[in-house]
Amino acid sequence: MSAFPETQVTCILPVKDMARARRFYTEAIGLQPVGEKPNGQFVYRCGGTEIALFAKPEGTKAQHTALSFQVLDIARTIADMKARGVTFASYDLPGLKTVDNVCLLGAEKAAWFEDTEGNILCLHEDQT
Repeated sequence: MSAFPETQVTCILPVKDMARARRFYTEAIGLQPVGEKPNGQFVYRCGGTEIALFAKPEGTKAQHTALSFQVLDIARTIADMKARGVTFASYDLPGLKTVDNVCLLGAEKAAWFEDTEGNILCLHEDQT
């Protein structure tokens, strides 16, 4: 039994330039802003999760996906986000190949992009 059955989850992402990152998350991704907290974090709500941006002048460069958004139609979402200026990654590696920016991974489709601060983000669509 989980000690946190109904706990709100917050994903915390470092950003070098808060204004630039806020424009990206609001305009390019289309997240709903909650606002700034007293600790300086700027928070967005996405489903039952919060995404908190915090200023870190030196930034952080994770080599993995920091956040993945589940979507109903990945192709349509990619097209919408591209129209708002988001650039998606293309891969041609052993075990990881994208076609039109989408990779089939077992029972899901996935597509990756970076935010303005270098955080690796993903869209995924379940195929069940």
